[in-house]
Amino acid sequence: MILRAFFQSLILFCIAFSAQAQREVNIKIIQTSDVHGVLFPFDYVNNTAIDYGMAHVYTYVKKQRENPNQQVLLFDNGDILQGQPTVYYANFIDTTGKHLVSKVMNYMKYDVGTVGNHDIEAGPKVYIKLVNDFDFPWLSANTIDIRTGKPYFKPYTVIERDGLRIAVLGLTTPGIPKWLSSNLWANMEFADMVESARVWMDSIQINENPHIVVGLFHSGHDATYEGANPEKALNDNASMLVAQQVPGFDIILAGHDHDRLITKVANNLGDSILIADPGSRAHLVSDICINVKLDAENNIISKKIDGKLAPMHGLMPDPEFVSTFSSFTREVEEFVDRRIGYFSAPVTSQDTYFGPSAFINIIHSAQLGISNSEISFAAPLSFNTSIEQGNVYVRDLFKLYSYENLLYIMNLSGQEIKDYLEFSYGLWLNTMKTADDYLLLFRTNGSDKPILHNNGRAILKSSFYNFDSAAGINYKVDVSKPVGKRIKIVSMEDGSPFDLDKTYRVAINSYRGTGGGGHLIEGVGLSKEELQKRVVNISPYDMRHYLMKWIERTGRIVPTTPSNWEIIPTDWAKQAIERDRILLFGADEN
Repeated sequence: MILRAFFQSLILFCIAFSAQAQREVNIKIIQTSDVHGVLFPFDYVNNTAIDYGMAHVYTYVKKQRENPNQQVLLFDNGDILQGQPTVYYANFIDTTGKHLVSKVMNYMKYDVGTVGNHDIEAGPKVYIKLVNDFDFPWLSANTIDIRTGKPYFKPYTVIERDGLRIAVLGLTTPGIPKWLSSNLWANMEFADMVESARVWMDSIQINENPHIVVGLFHSGHDATYEGANPEKALNDNASMLVAQQVPGFDIILAGHDHDRLITKVANNLGDSILIADPGSRAHLVSDICINVKLDAENNIISKKIDGKLAPMHGLMPDPEFVSTFSSFTREVEEFVDRRIGYFSAPVTSQDTYFGPSAFINIIHSAQLGISNSEISFAAPLSFNTSIEQGNVYVRDLFKLYSYENLLYIMNLSGQEIKDYLEFSYGLWLNTMKTADDYLLLFRTNGSDKPILHNNGRAILKSSFYNFDSAAGINYKVDVSKPVGKRIKIVSMEDGSPFDLDKTYRVAINSYRGTGGGGHLIEGVGLSKEELQKRVVNISPYDMRHYLMKWIERTGRIVPTTPSNWEIIPTDWAKQAIERDRILLFGADEN
């Protein structure tokens, strides 16, 4: 009896000790992605207050940090250095002292970030400065320093909270060489995300013994985006591919594509991975809850991971945040409020989809004037924006030209110019069989009817910023003919002959000149090596800088719709335009 009582007491003691030894750890990860300079509750381009952005995110984060039962980690997934005039000003105008973005993110106490393609676009002076300014690691395991063969940025970090070890691996979309001028990513190369994830997952598991592994990937989740082949290496949007093919991840935080997603998928071992993508500009954040139970030896007994996308709309911007950076915001306000010229008529990017437009003609005129080229290629970089008649301010340049593209001058033959335009209009315009067909090439589900957004508007099949038209030549686009046989170049714009065998000096932006959109690689058939040989000159400053100077020098701009190209059959196009415009923008936008 005594022995039995002893063993019973021992069992009860062991159970009690085991229960006491078990620990429960609650971690909340909050993720921002593709903030694009929306740091403050104000849109400096449209001159209006907004109810989203980093000041709102900080309100949300502070509230979550008040909960004593959870540890809060704050992650950013890249592309914060481009978009609003705030970051343009910090990147290129006020370049002394610490960078604004590092001040903001350090103030908010970010734990880790991943480098985005638009962060590289700011140039090495800026991104190297941020690496030194940040109080947290800035990751990108697949951005390789060709001088050393090692990652240019830190590949991963391990965060420990209450004994729980969380490894965070950063990866960046490898499409940067297709989009950005090589001087912006000197000494870098970009490795395949899936292969890089495999290599670094092995290293993390062997060397770090993590309880949780998070992928912080500046890359979208749709590996088939714009016809990409998921089987090919260097996929631009490989976050889902990594989730499915590389075991070991518990969570993958995606970005880059500005899409919104919260879902769970199974990898090739049948394990469940949570994937979250909060869209762009801090309208939402990813809110990930991790509950882990650990035994006395710090081994996982159980773990539960759930997530949601939390909207910032309805929150108040944090007043201390706004006050802390008020002196900088006043400087930005003065910068964007500076008058640079006058437009004698309004212009809108809506017109660019349906034929020659005054909006694009301003860009063409500037590119030709700045570069002394014979031909210019340009596309709308804002989907739906307008600049009113009257005084033009610095803020308006962010509507006219949304990105920090450089200006390239390239040598292209007449035949290559024609092939370029065939490719561009093949992305852009439908093949019309009758006047009742759509003029624009909409996305469909295999039927004749366009897929509609929730707001009832149609979705273009290809990205609008790839719809290049030309200046300097007179040409016709026959939409009754199949793709590849639509373009007839009649002459140079001054009436002189156009020669398919002649080499022309062409003004083009750096995104297109490095192969972005596929016009020069798929359309013309130039290799990446040949592309580099064709570049005659690269501007030292971004195109917006030159547009600003050009408008200031010109003073009074008279926007005019050019007549150097047209869509035929003319009566078919006219009949389709108003119908297509309503489908694309809604009746209230006309």
